[in-house]
Amino acid sequence: MTVEQLNAIKAKHADLIKVRKLIGKAGADLEKNTGYRKQVLVCGGTGCTSSHSGEVIAQLEKSLAAHGIKDVLVIKTGCFGLCALGPIMIVYPEGAFYSQMTPEHVETIVEKHLLPGGDVVKELLYEGTVMPDGSILPFAETPFYKKQRRIALRNCGVIEAENIEEAIGAGDYQALAKVLTSMTPDDVLAELNTSGLCGRGGAGFPTGRKWAFAKASQSDVKYVCCNADEGDPGAFMDRSILEGDPHCVLEAMAIAGYTIGSNQGYIYVRAEYPIAVQRLTIAIKQAREYGLLGKNIFGTGFDFDVDIRLGAGAFVCGEETALMTSIEGHRGEPRPRPPFPAVKGLFGKPTILNNVETWANINPIILKGGKWYSTIGTETSKGTKVFALGGKITNVGLVEVPMGTTLRTIVEEIGGGIPNGKKFKAAQTGGPSGGCIPASCLDIPIDYDNLKKIGSMMGSGGMIILDEDTCMVDISKFYLEFTADESCGKCNPCRIGTKRLLELLTKITKGQGEPEDLDKIKELAEHMKSSSLCALGQSAPNPVLSTIRYFEDEYKAHIYDKTCPAGVCKALLSYSIVADKCKGCTLCARNCPVSAISGKVREPHVIDTKKCIKCGVCITNCRFGAIVKK
Repeated sequence: MTVEQLNAIKAKHADLIKVRKLIGKAGADLEKNTGYRKQVLVCGGTGCTSSHSGEVIAQLEKSLAAHGIKDVLVIKTGCFGLCALGPIMIVYPEGAFYSQMTPEHVETIVEKHLLPGGDVVKELLYEGTVMPDGSILPFAETPFYKKQRRIALRNCGVIEAENIEEAIGAGDYQALAKVLTSMTPDDVLAELNTSGLCGRGGAGFPTGRKWAFAKASQSDVKYVCCNADEGDPGAFMDRSILEGDPHCVLEAMAIAGYTIGSNQGYIYVRAEYPIAVQRLTIAIKQAREYGLLGKNIFGTGFDFDVDIRLGAGAFVCGEETALMTSIEGHRGEPRPRPPFPAVKGLFGKPTILNNVETWANINPIILKGGKWYSTIGTETSKGTKVFALGGKITNVGLVEVPMGTTLRTIVEEIGGGIPNGKKFKAAQTGGPSGGCIPASCLDIPIDYDNLKKIGSMMGSGGMIILDEDTCMVDISKFYLEFTADESCGKCNPCRIGTKRLLELLTKITKGQGEPEDLDKIKELAEHMKSSSLCALGQSAPNPVLSTIRYFEDEYKAHIYDKTCPAGVCKALLSYSIVADKCKGCTLCARNCPVSAISGKVREPHVIDTKKCIKCGVCITNCRFGAIVKK
């Protein structure tokens, strides 16, 4: 493929993509410019697929055919971001945002909206886009989207991920063409350094410096790797990019190959991501067919190819040296550093490794310039960050915000606040390697330095919101259970330390904690941080230390008072019936699985605490709020 052919494909799809880039705003005369009267975009990401978006698409195509409609284009996209409302369907040029679609809704939309002369079906729209006066708000103006800035996610929910021409129409491979035809490797490094882009995988190391180290290393062979393992509980940023825009990663890896002098790339992706693996496989095949991977790309003499390697879901393989060891066919265990991968990495050769989100930022930096990118974010943390927003939050989904956005903005405005009238308690960032941010830090701008100061970390971008019903000791125990299970066992501080920490936390949650346990936890944590071989062991104590720092009163309540303030730790709970509220309806007694509740009809009941297994079934069935746990 020549650059001219690439530009011709881009021009061919320009009008179709242009309308979608309006993000919910009504477009111009679509049919005049594209031949299609309407475009219908349906999310085909993992979240919406699990909510049966595939059935929605099948019914849509069937219904359109039954009505003889041939001027409506149906596109299966990647994630739109607002996962809580899936399956999502957007109709252009109106920008109508339909949420929680079912196959039954499809026929209504086809007959009332997609037939000639039809109009938007307001009762099926996302309620956030319908104003009190009946007018429709572009979904880009809704609270969820308004304060986002989509750079890494720019094509997710916009293009058909399995169609390379749509990706080209949206701008993919334009940066590669620019680099190969008009830039030197040093020019690329200069743009990256000017941009201030840091790795989005957790450590936050400057991308330009990493590439420069690999470029300076002398070797006959070098490698470019993509970390798509993404093992943090609740994280799905990288997966969504691969499902929605896999070509942006392939393009960026080729640019890196040109910059450092490499001809081979590897994408290490976990096998539990079947849609991402499928779309990556299709994307690589298409890129080869179009001459965008392989030999003599754009006729410049540059060769570069990419292969996929599947991971088995080991969390430790998110660490760069363990990942490379796994690609080599060995058990995924970290190696001592130095030497660093830029000097001696995959197969003993100089290697650079970045995660998916980092790669997704390369195209816009090359096309718009490092100076443009550096104007976004804070003084020390440039650009945007993608977060997977989950837990006790109304708008579960994927968000991309400029660095420096406050946690309050993410939780209360973009996230829609805590459901059921509960209070915000903390946000857990950085996964098992991160920490918990308390309500007192809601207004601190989120960037690498600030998160580190308050005892957390950026990590890959998981953000789990916790409400007042969360026990902070229990949540620490949850993450320690994960890291203890995922430790590769190569070094003693991690293999033994995580288990000892977990034993201490389990002891506390069972009501067996002793005052000296807190000192033991802190001492053990410091030994692990200073002595573990890799970041898994070094950061495993972080959730425990941050919760002790901000919620020490909860630990003391468990240890001294033998109570769990959040009412979570079963060993510390007791259930009782408030006589004045009990109506004697017998529902609790009839549903108790161990017959621990007794009493006559229309008389207050009592719970035998020796028999009670604290399952909570009684509370669930009581209609009068007569049962309490404390």
